[in-house]
Amino acid sequence: MRLQGTGLTLSYDDRVVASGLDVAIPDGSFTVIIGPNACGKSTTLRALARMLKPRAGTVCLDGSLITSLPSKEVARRLGLLPQSSIVPDGITVADLVGRGRYPHQRLMRQWSKQDEAAVGSAMEATGVADLADRCVDELSGGQRQRVWLAMALAQETSILLLDEPTTFLDIAHQIEVLDLCADLHEQGRTLVAVLHDLNQACRYATHLIVMREGRIVAEGDPAEIVTAELVRDVYDLRCEIITDPQSGTPLIVPEVRRRARTGATA
Repeated sequence: MRLQGTGLTLSYDDRVVASGLDVAIPDGSFTVIIGPNACGKSTTLRALARMLKPRAGTVCLDGSLITSLPSKEVARRLGLLPQSSIVPDGITVADLVGRGRYPHQRLMRQWSKQDEAAVGSAMEATGVADLADRCVDELSGGQRQRVWLAMALAQETSILLLDEPTTFLDIAHQIEVLDLCADLHEQGRTLVAVLHDLNQACRYATHLIVMREGRIVAEGDPAEIVTAELVRDVYDLRCEIITDPQSGTPLIVPEVRRRARTGATA
């Protein structure tokens, strides 16, 4: 496992989110972390990305403590698409995507043909090449999300972490972003994403991590672990699990709310 956390206690000030957490990301997987709100999904991802220092426990990247590695070295191996990002005023798409090349810059070597090629390839892959000269703050939410993803791709890391990459997107743009993530996985990248939609998680994940109250309660192939009992225990939701007619993956169908009868019967 290139990326894993052991015995993690994660907290914000005095509020402990997870304690004694062990999490390992299978190499070459498209791992999706799911669970109810405030269960520790994004907190766990932030710890794996070295954005949050564990109160206890360790995160290791390629066999080394991630805290022992220089920041640029981590950024050359691991890319992150955060949940919310601030766009610098007036910056163009090409310039923002170009910032993904920062980890590869040296004091005596700045912009290179390799950087140019990486930025161009990232923009082509995410479908934003035709927006290169546009200001990012003029774009729609879906376009902005693809630009941020392009910046992460420009880092050319083999591991990519995505914190709720479909938030605030309509269903068409959600599928567009997730299809792109699936393409990246098929090209050899290890992906770790936090998602809210359980059906989307089942469709795209090769490895699913299910969390509740700061604990991992199940993990593995979605087809093997997702059951009506698991959904009820984790989400307090009664449902039926059927096979998705498009993907063949588990599809969660919630029970219909029983409506009270109104009016008198003759």
